[in-house]
Amino acid sequence: MNNVWKLAVFIAAELVLTQMISLIFRMISRRNKGVHLRYAKSAINVTIIVVGVYSLAQQFDITKDISKVLLQSGSLIVAIATFAAQQALGNIISGFSLSMSKPYEVEDKIKVVQGGGIIAEGIVQDITIRHTIIRQFNGESCIVPNSVMDASVITNTNYTENIGNFMEIEIGYSADIDRAMDIMQKICINHELTLNTESNKVFIKGYTQNGMILKTTVWTGNLDDSFRACSDIRAELVKEFLKNDIEIPYQTVTIYNEQEIDK
Repeated sequence: MNNVWKLAVFIAAELVLTQMISLIFRMISRRNKGVHLRYAKSAINVTIIVVGVYSLAQQFDITKDISKVLLQSGSLIVAIATFAAQQALGNIISGFSLSMSKPYEVEDKIKVVQGGGIIAEGIVQDITIRHTIIRQFNGESCIVPNSVMDASVITNTNYTENIGNFMEIEIGYSADIDRAMDIMQKICINHELTLNTESNKVFIKGYTQNGMILKTTVWTGNLDDSFRACSDIRAELVKEFLKNDIEIPYQTVTIYNEQEIDK
């Protein structure tokens, strides 16, 4: 019965300590949402669990001798554990490096690129001793190991003063090119969220089998404004081009039945 009470006391102490740590970090995070705080919270919780389990093992005769042997053989255990958990340790070390260098904070909008491909793009939700959680713009949460984050190129749009997004639209070869370019420029300038001026020109990007591609850059103050402005401008371009008889080419398929072919 005494052993049961010891077990209950240790479990209760572990729960109280972890809850206190969570409460403290929750209060701190109201003023500072630094990514290093999230990592520190995870590291402290793991330390409490490890120390608690070892202390609990010292309270029972059955586990005391085993824990002493394990402690005396610590160097061998560390060597084996290091070899067996290289990837996990790499994530922990990379997490510590990221929390100290702070390339991103919680709620920052980032893009993670490795090997020329985008691994994840969205808003940082959390960082633990093993991974970083990124909420992507499609609503999915991407869990990226810290070692991958540490080895990737990270674009943090919160460090960028203004956001530029390319805008392209195709027009037919018979369309009035000057008129189309003028309409596109004015729509980009007149939108309430853009920073575009007369200096932001519209260019012809190239030719296709159907027509020419007009291209410009839409400048906004932040990424959220960029999404909204580009969406509004695309819709307005279609309306204005149709109103001014500027052809937006699209492929069509003509289907003939056997009777029409015979005729």
